Amino acid sequence: MYRIRFHGRGGQGVKTAGRVLGAALFAEGFEVQDAPVYGAERRGAPMFAYVRASRAPILERGLIANPDLVVVADESLMPVPAANVLLGVSLHTVMLINSAEPPATWKARLSLGGPVITLPAMQTPGAESPQAWVGIAAAGAAARLLGVINRHALSLAVGDELEPLGTEAVASNLERALAAFDALDTHAGCVREGTAVAAAGYAVPEWIELANETVRVAAPHIHAAATSMRSATGAWRSMRPVIDYEHCNRCTWVCSTLCPDSAIMVDTQGAPRIDYDHCKGCMVCVAVCPPHAIRAEPERAAVTEAPA
Repeated sequence: MYRIRFHGRGGQGVKTAGRVLGAALFAEGFEVQDAPVYGAERRGAPMFAYVRASRAPILERGLIANPDLVVVADESLMPVPAANVLLGVSLHTVMLINSAEPPATWKARLSLGGPVITLPAMQTPGAESPQAWVGIAAAGAAARLLGVINRHALSLAVGDELEPLGTEAVASNLERALAAFDALDTHAGCVREGTAVAAAGYAVPEWIELANETVRVAAPHIHAAATSMRSATGAWRSMRPVIDYEHCNRCTWVCSTLCPDSAIMVDTQGAPRIDYDHCKGCMVCVAVCPPHAIRAEPERAAVTEAPA
């Protein structure tokens, strides 16, 4: 059985990547499971999707603890403990990382003994952010690494899954999926099926008695006000909103009120200011700004261009 995990952030198409890969495997005659798993359902929040594929009926359920292939669509997740990117990774596991860094750098950085492959093609610059295409590129790359999916099956899967978006969207996504598929031609078939998980020897967990606790001990207890400010959720962003103050009309009741995280403040001059420590990059402010004075920029570029 093949066990594949896709790791990315909300809005990067990781759920779609799992569905496309699952559909392509199904077209090749496999039994398939695919499902996304979310933490906070918000753009930029870490999430993952998993795919199982086998020629026989699949009796496993739940999360994949021992993956044969891990696809990391956003390298910024690697140091985030909650993302669990390296959970269950072994010498058998193939790691595919969307990164311009060479595989040797990642092997040394993460102390990995198994195969590591990078796909700089996902970073190709263009009119749109490369993050808009990372999910579909990840699906095409994963299909090639498995070595059991041909171009026709991948094309059918992309068409079937993205058909509601229209022919133009299907064509552009298919182009990128096939480009990633072809880019990894030299690694075709490097992912091997994992061994079956035996149920022999399984023991039902013993019942554990827990004593009742008093309300003073068991109930939630908040010791101070405004403690959520200490949780810097700005690390979720893949895109950040940027205000062009030359075009800003100071209609702050729009952007500051509609920001779901109250991350837009109003200064003493009546101008909006974005709290980047807590802005999660949902882009609601970009959508509702009447004079279109707020634009979206890739987070990576914004960090690179920030003054020292």
